[in-house]
Amino acid sequence: MAGILQVLGDKWTLLVVRDLARGPRRTNELLAALHPISSRTLVERLREMEHDELVERRDYGGSPPRVEYALTARGRLLLPLLDLLRELGETLGCNECADRKARREDYCDICPQRARPQPRQMPSRARDDSIVLL
Repeated sequence: MAGILQVLGDKWTLLVVRDLARGPRRTNELLAALHPISSRTLVERLREMEHDELVERRDYGGSPPRVEYALTARGRLLLPLLDLLRELGETLGCNECADRKARREDYCDICPQRARPQPRQMPSRARDDSIVLL
């Protein structure tokens, strides 16, 4: 288990695999789909995934340069894991909670985080500018 977790690296790896499962993608397409990942983090992760033979980089040249990333046969071996994680997320009712919070400023109806009590606002007191002399 430790070996596969080392290959998977961080949270972005499986999300990159998820997006590449639909077909090859350019770096900018991945960057947009994986918001809020930084371009630096994405490029580092793609390089590590290429080193681990999970993705292949296809350089089509041209001006501006055109580069696409695609899953390798080894990378496609992760797809059943993605399906299991998706099913678990649906069972727990937590798919896209963070995305929903970021985009809609609210959690979904069944999310336990939604039940957080709102802090009570103390009524504001009128400002007292009087001077007290002793």
